[in-house]
Amino acid sequence: MPLIRKIEDLAPTYPYPVLTLGNFDGVHLGHQALFRRVKERAQEKRGTSMVMTFWPHPMRVLKKDADLPLITVYDQKMELLQAQGIDVVICLDFTPELAAVPPRDFVKTYLVDRIGVKEVIIGYDFRFGAKGAGNRALLLEMGAEHGFTVDTVGPQSDAGEQIISSTRIREVIRAGAVDEAPALLGRYYRISGRVIEGRRRGGKLLGFPTANLKLADELVPRTGVYAVLVTFEGQVYPGVANIGYNPTFGDVGLSVEVHCFDFDTDIYGREIKVDFVRRVRSEKKFSGPDELKAQISNDCQLARQILASE
Repeated sequence: MPLIRKIEDLAPTYPYPVLTLGNFDGVHLGHQALFRRVKERAQEKRGTSMVMTFWPHPMRVLKKDADLPLITVYDQKMELLQAQGIDVVICLDFTPELAAVPPRDFVKTYLVDRIGVKEVIIGYDFRFGAKGAGNRALLLEMGAEHGFTVDTVGPQSDAGEQIISSTRIREVIRAGAVDEAPALLGRYYRISGRVIEGRRRGGKLLGFPTANLKLADELVPRTGVYAVLVTFEGQVYPGVANIGYNPTFGDVGLSVEVHCFDFDTDIYGREIKVDFVRRVRSEKKFSGPDELKAQISNDCQLARQILASE
């Protein structure tokens, strides 16, 4: 999958480009419905499936104080897009200058002149251009002028008939309801990070060595204990994760600690990925290390049962 970071680097002769464009934070099942339609149309026309997205998230430029933790940071977003089987991904730098481009100019300059687009596939709520003034009606009008068609994919819903959206996913993760994420994302919710030096209580004091993460991600599940799957060097290990402030020891600052079952490898300084399967319990303050140790043992037993059933 070629990744184009500058529109000037785009080859001018891709056969029959079929394009969808948007922010695609989360690359969730609603986004994936767009990608499927793009691939289907490109295949039918023996053309090129294309996705145009932006970095950073436009809201980071337009409303810098917005409470918008990203579901997928850049590397994960590109990895997920690549897994969709799209022929070409264009990821443009979203700058104040790009945000100020009028919708008609954006279509003419980027879609028509640079890409030579033949079909544009958009979501039902798609807006673009300066002040979000561009919409489906404008695309249809310009498509008639410049020889491309416009198709709209409607909202996608989960089994409970609730619309899948990035906003809803953030709400679910923040609430700790990580078991609801697969119905929205098509996968478990994942965070990743580098294993850093912790307080070394897990192994020596409690008998459960943990990997402390320096997170790359922004959206972190609610504090508590979770059954997780940990990926390290391509291998997946079951485990349990604690997100919280370690109230038993009076620590300051949020920490993410992961204990992998039946795992004995030094991974300090290494990157791991953590998929959240289900919340086991809330964070709690214990009377001391012995009570905490007993609870961790119970947590591990329950997490093993959860992961075995999954």
